Amino acid sequence: MTEYEQMQRRYMRGWHTWNVRSVLSHVLMPWGFALNVAVKEYTTIGDYLKETLIGRGGEEDEKAFPGPHAWDESYTRMDVEWRGIRFSVESAAMDDQLILLVTCHSHPGRSPRIYLEGGFLWNRPGYVIRQGDTLLARWDGGEIAVYTSAREAEYDGNVPTQGPCLCVPMEGSVVFSVGRPVTVDEARAILDNNLSALQASWQRYGENAPLFEAMQCALAWDTIYDATNDRVISPVSRLWSIRSGGYILFCWDNYFAGYMASLECPALGYANLAAITSEQTPAGLVPNFAKGTGNRSLDRSQPPVGSRMVLESYRLHGDQWLLEMLYPALLRWNEWFAGHRMENSGALCWGSDPRPEDFGDYWDTTGVNDTFGGALESGLDNSPMYDGVPFDKERHVMRQADVGLTGLYILDCESLIEMAHILGRTGDISALSDRLQRARRGLDTLWDEENGFYYNRRTDTGEFSRHIGPTCFYALFDSALPRERVRRMMEEHYWNPDEFAGEYILPSIARNDPGYRDQDYWRGRVWAPLNFLVYMGLRRHGLAKECADLAQKSAGLLMREWTEHGHIHENYNADTGSGCDVANSDKFYHWGALLSLVALIEAGSVPTFDPPSGKGERT
Repeated sequence: MTEYEQMQRRYMRGWHTWNVRSVLSHVLMPWGFALNVAVKEYTTIGDYLKETLIGRGGEEDEKAFPGPHAWDESYTRMDVEWRGIRFSVESAAMDDQLILLVTCHSHPGRSPRIYLEGGFLWNRPGYVIRQGDTLLARWDGGEIAVYTSAREAEYDGNVPTQGPCLCVPMEGSVVFSVGRPVTVDEARAILDNNLSALQASWQRYGENAPLFEAMQCALAWDTIYDATNDRVISPVSRLWSIRSGGYILFCWDNYFAGYMASLECPALGYANLAAITSEQTPAGLVPNFAKGTGNRSLDRSQPPVGSRMVLESYRLHGDQWLLEMLYPALLRWNEWFAGHRMENSGALCWGSDPRPEDFGDYWDTTGVNDTFGGALESGLDNSPMYDGVPFDKERHVMRQADVGLTGLYILDCESLIEMAHILGRTGDISALSDRLQRARRGLDTLWDEENGFYYNRRTDTGEFSRHIGPTCFYALFDSALPRERVRRMMEEHYWNPDEFAGEYILPSIARNDPGYRDQDYWRGRVWAPLNFLVYMGLRRHGLAKECADLAQKSAGLLMREWTEHGHIHENYNADTGSGCDVANSDKFYHWGALLSLVALIEAGSVPTFDPPSGKGERT
């Protein structure tokens, strides 16, 4: 068994909130025995809340507010509002033992009832029976009992439970415990002690502890178990996953999740890095997406941030086997970009290849071998930067060299060269260095001396595109940029209030672009991954003033919605800072926590990469 497999086997034991269908479901791994907290109300239509998820948008839907969630499940809390009922569910897990404390804070009219449903998920062998006021779960080689502190209520035969359950009134606080009976006072003491220990662990981040708490919550509550592939993953959100056959992985999203989780939970971090890399297609690309339905975006990839996130995760813990496991696939992906997206100049273009097969999914067919498919590969789906750009259907790329992709490819080559040195793969370095220098020469062709900025450039006409976004700052990943160019980029563009400067930054398209007014997805809204990548580019050039500005405003943007609503948004309005103003901003999307990460790095609380030494300034 490899080091990775050993780590994952250890990690996938005990109680976890890994049932994608409900954040109030606790599952004992690896056996799949689940305890699900459900609620029956009697004041409106007598509805039954069987599954609770964060971020549903309907007026009658439950509103779930995520609280702290320890990596090891030693403490979790979820607050819920539904049909006038306000309640919280706290948990404490210790090996195979579990305590659930359900507290009703208010309800209208007749008391609701709590149903603790017991059963085995994922077709795992086992059964559950009722013995008086106790549930008994049995499987091959194991048995556990589930108790409650409350008096039993009369079972409502109209409730759609599908197995044995405990039914109690939702009055005050109720304990459900695994292993032994536990009183409310005992449960409260254990939960308070575990919460105190979790809060103490945040104190290493000082005044920025709330930022780390938000990031930890985003990743931990979005983590699920993929039974088909027997792996733990952190999809961008549970809502996206249940609409995608059980899970959906996105390329750059999950590489970012892997790095964030690796800071304190390497087992979860490495699981995400390995999961998205393992979706590599026969052609060599790591796909834009991979779904539980089996669908993958065989025509397109996404921003190549994987090698850097893997390298930084390795630097945190020194597990060389992580590099040994993932380096070959990452190298092949780098070669794919060079062979499929690089122009003769060395600059790269986004693209979309013809698909060898079609699952009939909308995203399998829409935009394939066309401009929209290339925009999807960029990760900036509807960005004005790609409006009206023609597509070369023979070469399968947009007719526009892209600053962002070229800058990221430079970073990818440098990261792989460093990995090759660590692993002793010196035979790979010459080809990687050649591709690195080609990309640097290509980036140089995108500099506009008159306007002091790097612009995307049409490959058919040679004209610069004046639609600019934060990805134009990815040129900063070339650590050898002339200092004068860097100065002009900052003074004439970063600090320009008509383009990027402002209270809420960075807008995904310049403020003076006609598309900015749309504030629709990538047409003007603020996105955490853009802030994170631009921040890392700024650090490479020692731009302290700009780093401090971006970090401070990133933290403020995230904490406003997090403090008020418990939301970590997919994107934010660049005029108002709101995330809730549109329907297409998922309310609990883990890459929003990159806004926290920027501020934590700036405060010196998180190690991160520095500019490579010995590169020198290009002349």
